[in-house]
Amino acid sequence: MSLELSRIDAPFVFELKNDDGVICGIDASPSIGGKNKGLRPMELLAGSLAGCASIDILLILKKQKIEPIHFSIKIESKRASGIPAIFEEIKLIFNINKEVPQEKLDRAIGLTLEKYCSVSASLKENIQILYEINYI
Repeated sequence: MSLELSRIDAPFVFELKNDDGVICGIDASPSIGGKNKGLRPMELLAGSLAGCASIDILLILKKQKIEPIHFSIKIESKRASGIPAIFEEIKLIFNINKEVPQEKLDRAIGLTLEKYCSVSASLKENIQILYEINYI
């Protein structure tokens, strides 16, 4: 994997580009001079966990011939006070249609967070990763 980060506006507006030319905007908080032109780095980190987990969960469910009609994740986190303000906890709140069997979803989430998701594996030594399911 190769990425390139370029500053496109002072003081902290960046674009992150992958080898395929896909771009993600990154910016700092307005409280330190950011311009709200991109996601904050810690938002990207939490979002990466949700994105990676989603891909793995949906692949597991697809193998079981389960295609959710609705699938989304709300991310809540707790950060340490002080500097660095590291994540202490990231909670993934899955919103999914009620037709998906709970035991199959629980198993898919468990396998994902414990075995398959590379982001979860990279973070779980230092961050408590929790989840809950809301059926809609």
